[in-house]
Amino acid sequence: MIRKELLELLYEAASIQRWNDHIRPEHFTELDKQAHKMVYAFVLAKIEEADHGAEIDWPSLIEGGFFEFLHRIVLTDIKPPVFYKLMAEKGDQLNRWVLEKLKARLSDLKVDLFSMMEGYFLSTGSPSLEKKILKAAHYLATNWEFKIIYRLNEGLYGLEETRNMIANQIEEHYDLAGVQKLALGKKTSNFLDLVGQLRFQQRWAQSPRVPKTSVMGHMLIVAMMSYLCSVELNACPKRIYNNYFAALFHDLPEVLTRDIVSPVKRSVAGLEEIIKDIEHRQLEERIFPLLPASWHSELKYFIDDEFNSKIIKDGLIKPVSSEEINKQFNKNTYSPLDGEIIKGCDQLAAYIETFLSISHGIKSYHLEEGNRQLYNRNSNKIIAGINFGQLFSYFKI
Repeated sequence: MIRKELLELLYEAASIQRWNDHIRPEHFTELDKQAHKMVYAFVLAKIEEADHGAEIDWPSLIEGGFFEFLHRIVLTDIKPPVFYKLMAEKGDQLNRWVLEKLKARLSDLKVDLFSMMEGYFLSTGSPSLEKKILKAAHYLATNWEFKIIYRLNEGLYGLEETRNMIANQIEEHYDLAGVQKLALGKKTSNFLDLVGQLRFQQRWAQSPRVPKTSVMGHMLIVAMMSYLCSVELNACPKRIYNNYFAALFHDLPEVLTRDIVSPVKRSVAGLEEIIKDIEHRQLEERIFPLLPASWHSELKYFIDDEFNSKIIKDGLIKPVSSEEINKQFNKNTYSPLDGEIIKGCDQLAAYIETFLSISHGIKSYHLEEGNRQLYNRNSNKIIAGINFGQLFSYFKI
């Protein structure tokens, strides 16, 4: 079972401020950076498959992103030059210390994620393609931030040195087709720019809240929760891939429509369907043209009816329950996607957001009412063997 301590740890990244010795946007957090990094990793891996015929081990890419996320939280806000020097000189000891800090939080899961993380950080030899993609994604997401930081801090001592360091690290990954393409600054780069705007869209915008989280950070939290649920269900690799990236992109339309809260959507009969129709048209007109045509059908599979479970059978999308996926369709050939689990994780993430703020003493009618409704809706819910009621009970006020 997923431990409360692990879920709480995910949110610590929302309080880690990046570039906090520079003039910067108010909330440049580690959570948002890690979310943007995983979108970059998706794009780089897809291009590597298409242009170089590479075979990407997608579960390994997702695991690596998750392990690096936890690693960074434990080491908190160490300045990059100091961090890399520490890793170069004491990397093995530092990794073992981080692993020891995480051991209890990763216990009780049906899959031994701790041993997998241990292997990820302590293995020797050449890095895998997946590790290389994650490292490139890390520097590209950092560079996206730095271009904003640079304009605000021009002339600051040491800024040019930082710019050269980031540029040199990106150049080290020019053997990846995606890095070369993004360097051209054309349409796929524009897609990543557009997605980056979700870092500035706050969740629960009508209410004061601590810690503040963005739509982008929320998307990553839901993706990581969906990953944890998937490994608990012994999901096949394609199911892990679908659940993670469908969760990571589930709020993508909000970059065009902004976050329309559920009570507003439900306030007028038929309004929710109208909003969905607008979102789909916006995706077709504004987002899909920025991506290769061969990716469109998969992204539609992720985003359309994102909270309904489905499979692909005989070339057609077929709605099924997650329980049916467990029993009959947990195979790569069916491309199973657990929309029900993604919805459960989405509601759990929203519930924890209310819990954390109320626990810090920052509360409002919206947060308290949201907390109450989310708990009542999910307190007895079990989805495909995942006891969401128990996960919600961890955070009952």
